[in-house]
Amino acid sequence: MSVLAAIAVLAVLIFVHELGHFMAARLQGIHVNRFSIGFGPILWKYQGPETEYALRGFPLGGFVGFPDDDPESTIPPDDPNLLRNRPILDRAIVISAGVIANLIFAYFLLVGQVATVGVQDINYEPGVLIADVVTDNSAAERAGLEAEDIILAAAGRDLGRSPKAIQAFKKAIETHPQQTIQLQVQREEQILTLDITPDRSEDGQGIIGVRLAPNGKIVRRRADNLFGALASGAAEFQEISVLTAQGFAQLIRNFSETADQVSGPVAIVAIGADIAKSDAGNLFRFAALISINLAIINILPLPALDGGQLAFLAIEGVRGKPLPTHIQDGVMQTGLMLLLGLGIFLIIRDTAQLDWVQKLLE
Repeated sequence: MSVLAAIAVLAVLIFVHELGHFMAARLQGIHVNRFSIGFGPILWKYQGPETEYALRGFPLGGFVGFPDDDPESTIPPDDPNLLRNRPILDRAIVISAGVIANLIFAYFLLVGQVATVGVQDINYEPGVLIADVVTDNSAAERAGLEAEDIILAAAGRDLGRSPKAIQAFKKAIETHPQQTIQLQVQREEQILTLDITPDRSEDGQGIIGVRLAPNGKIVRRRADNLFGALASGAAEFQEISVLTAQGFAQLIRNFSETADQVSGPVAIVAIGADIAKSDAGNLFRFAALISINLAIINILPLPALDGGQLAFLAIEGVRGKPLPTHIQDGVMQTGLMLLLGLGIFLIIRDTAQLDWVQKLLE
């Protein structure tokens, strides 16, 4: 059921994206002849007065079709309500509407979370929790640190009760490679003093071989009223958008180092399934995060994406006429093949990394 919930989240986000394109066209009186969720064989379809609505076999995408280049269309080529015959601004609105719909939907998802199940927060206690210790002769193991220990102070500095405690502890370790420092540790009801000598990493910083976690109890905070929900939702939206944009910027700057962190639909469904199992309330934030990611990816000026079509419109605006059709088609088809190839690669890679697949391969 958790996997189905994650797939449903992806399907809804795709539907919202395509609905943005569809509504932007129809509200301007532009002809639309197809609205499809998914790719591949048709599972269900309904023929409306002008538009065919369909659900297809693979719900990991979708499209809105226009009769401009449909050889079976009976609409005259000079019809002013064909998309290609509309002014650049009208076409830009249709093309960008999917991205805008995803962003708006993400915001209201976060508002909904704040208003109903609440936003996950932490009531911080003093110090930093050691969630796990590397047992391969790490500095932490040599010093006698154990999982579930709480570091109260490091190198003479009290870590305090703060979300910044983890960063303060990391800094104390990273700035003392191969130098012995003193830790004040709480282990159950005991307060211990341990000396630790961080190892030196390849980049010259200190490391001790632990996984850290905030020390505190997880709580959920709900908004008191609608205005509070709208304000909190906006703050959550801004935080996620900024972090996502920074992540894409880092990916572009250090692609060779961060490319393995790119996830495909299989990994996204797996993450969503884990979230649904542990706390279904976090599906709101998960869906908002994926929706914002879809928006940012689609607005990139790459062939076969919305951003690539907007780039063609920008060139048309500068030239005063569109690029030749064969050039646009060639670029878009090449981009589509590259995206499909990347998608297939990510699906195969992420499937091979699933736990149950790893067990089969052992």
